[in-house]
Amino acid sequence: MIEVHQLSKRYGTVQAVRDVSFQVGTGQVIGLLGPNGAGKTTIMKILTGYHYPTSGSALIDGLSVEEYPEEVKKRIGYLPENAPSYGDLSPLEYLSFVAEARAIPKDKRASRINQVMDQCSLQEVKNKPIETISKGYRQRLGLAQAIIHDPAILILDEPTTGLDPNQILEIRALIRELGKSKTVILSTHILQEVEAVCSQVIIIHQGRIAAQGTSAEIGRTLKGQDSWHLELRGNLSEAVPERFVFNNVSFIVQNQKRLENGNLFIKISHIDEPAMANVSPHAIGETLFDWVVAQGYKLTHMEHQKVSLEDIFVQLTKEG
Repeated sequence: MIEVHQLSKRYGTVQAVRDVSFQVGTGQVIGLLGPNGAGKTTIMKILTGYHYPTSGSALIDGLSVEEYPEEVKKRIGYLPENAPSYGDLSPLEYLSFVAEARAIPKDKRASRINQVMDQCSLQEVKNKPIETISKGYRQRLGLAQAIIHDPAILILDEPTTGLDPNQILEIRALIRELGKSKTVILSTHILQEVEAVCSQVIIIHQGRIAAQGTSAEIGRTLKGQDSWHLELRGNLSEAVPERFVFNNVSFIVQNQKRLENGNLFIKISHIDEPAMANVSPHAIGETLFDWVVAQGYKLTHMEHQKVSLEDIFVQLTKEG
């Protein structure tokens, strides 16, 4: 649905985007994640036809954003970070204007406007001047205009900016629902947003893709896969081997230390191998438990530490 090939964008002497390539299919919600100034908004503006690339290409449903800008815009709903509107209009009047601009047939406009106002919880303020409604309602209005023509693709730049916690949960739920039938690219610098909504993530740093995939996939690439923290008691040797194999699973002990109570603490993870690609963390945990029993140790504590998107983000975007 979205294909980006070696995309670059320069503003004068500033290289905002550098040789970026990725693909996004239908039914995916992709998080475009990066620090401020990383190039996320520039990529979105190129995908929506507001800016053209300096080099490379972006295709929307097989159409070049440079060669077919009008056709591309028909297929896209776009919510900029600061969604513009007309303060003297009401949400109802503004959405009527957008519906007409989007060439929605006149006999279908009223029902479509009501539908998106329900989806975005705007009915309560539909007749109030936009300049008098809260930032949260204005953000919902921006989302409503983005989906009013029922586009196949949604591109959302910081969609929960300015919302209170309850509104954030509502918008995230709406995005997840829309993502079941649409292609959604969500730009944000909020890690919790990505974890709550997105099926995959593209991390941008200094205009380049630093990593892409699920959090677990990126974590494995960075040797930062899930780990288990164990506290052992019993007939303990001085140290656990740094590497061992048990029940055909290879483990590596990342850290171990003797505690004040005499117990042994170890941090351990399994070695990522092709044969282990579809093995669940639960199964790995069971194997570790069996290993503890086989060694004659007593397990007093066991904790599964999932790979942290925050750790991944910091590792990939730190300077130097």
